[in-house]
Amino acid sequence: MSTAVVVGSGPNGLAGAIRLAQAGLSVTVVEAHERPGGGTRTSELTLPGLLHDDCAAFHPTGVASPFFRSLDLEQHGLRWLWPEVDLAHPLDDGRAGLAARDLASSVQSLGVDSARWERMFAPIVRTFDALMDEVLQPVAHLPRHPVTLGRFGLKAALPATVLARRFRDEPARALFTGVAAHKFGRLDGVLSASVGLMLAGSAHAVGWPVAQGGTEAITRALLASLASYGGRVVTGVRVTSLDQLRELTGSAPDVVLLDTAPAGALEILGSRLPARVRRGLTRFSYGPSAFKVDLAIEGDIPWTNPGCRRAGTLHLGGSAREIAAIEAATVRGEMPERPFVLLGQQYLVDPSRSAGGLNPVYAYAHVPHGYGGDATDAIIGQIERFAPGFRDRIRAVATRGPAALEEHNANYVGGDISAGANTARQIVFRPRVAADPYSLGIDGVYLCSSATPPGGGVHGMGGFNAAEAALRRL
Repeated sequence: MSTAVVVGSGPNGLAGAIRLAQAGLSVTVVEAHERPGGGTRTSELTLPGLLHDDCAAFHPTGVASPFFRSLDLEQHGLRWLWPEVDLAHPLDDGRAGLAARDLASSVQSLGVDSARWERMFAPIVRTFDALMDEVLQPVAHLPRHPVTLGRFGLKAALPATVLARRFRDEPARALFTGVAAHKFGRLDGVLSASVGLMLAGSAHAVGWPVAQGGTEAITRALLASLASYGGRVVTGVRVTSLDQLRELTGSAPDVVLLDTAPAGALEILGSRLPARVRRGLTRFSYGPSAFKVDLAIEGDIPWTNPGCRRAGTLHLGGSAREIAAIEAATVRGEMPERPFVLLGQQYLVDPSRSAGGLNPVYAYAHVPHGYGGDATDAIIGQIERFAPGFRDRIRAVATRGPAALEEHNANYVGGDISAGANTARQIVFRPRVAADPYSLGIDGVYLCSSATPPGGGVHGMGGFNAAEAALRRL
């Protein structure tokens, strides 16, 4: 029987392991942390009984992932829960742009731009499954739905700031720009609209659900699926060389998948890497960082706009122009006075995360790469800006800056939770320019993390695609 070792147990690593086990390989997953899951873990970070997602929190790509759908993870205990409003973007004048699975109800919050928003996103909703089949592959592939991909690509190639100007009023402009800011980078460059189109379209097509009991429920379901195919997981072991894998499994594995950042692959493979591959991985660039703040609050957040009180996810950054300026500043290495903040109210739809009359609030800000300061007050200030009186409801705070995020998960180099800058080049060619983006130039060894296509998100497709590449070669 052929053998495989997967280094790293994030969703990509586990997805790759499952696909290899489905094909009949004997699979071992090796994880440095004592708990598997990578970015899909949940912990009591503030007070006992309150469940906070350690990193990934909302899962449009998870519920839409073709590979995850094929695994029927619900039979392993995963339950998706959808908030009444998937996404809200409040403004200083009290208005807010709202996005929900029901596209018709969403446009009611967008006033004069309701028809424009519907025209932009209705085609994505109609062709969503076909589009996901295309965009969750490497960019260089033979499309099965060329017309669908082409229509999407014409808009996706634009700068987000240009596409936002198609709307006449601020609720729609800010709502779209806030979603585009998930790019973690400048919003005035080519291809920066792609993230906004895909994620906003997914809000209407499949929603932005949370996992009941916390994001770690996704990990538990993937582990159960892997075990059903005979795979095993070893935790608490940090891999630093290929030779170490022979010691762990008793023989040299036929396939190795690395669910690591390029920096981790360089450390593990060292001089074995061909020079051209080593150069490509060394040149791989990392983007702005996250600064995470988890809070325990009494009651709910007193949002000025009532629609925000029903939303699972909120983007806090003000107008579209302000968000674009904030993102440009973080790329330049400047810490904005008022950073862009993503906030989660998962407890609204999942009360199992709350305890003793207290509720967990999830938030992170975009900050410069490797930022060493404390953004806690700035994040709380942004929440207070749109929810006066919020500070008075805080009962406990837990923070993780860029250094702590990297310590928690080595893939978050410098606090970059996207595992790589989403520049135009790296959107198209991740992690390097190559016909096979997963191959590392060593027979049987592949990279499968979010640094590979299709990039960030809890979808497992980087692992699945790398496993498929390995099986073709094997």
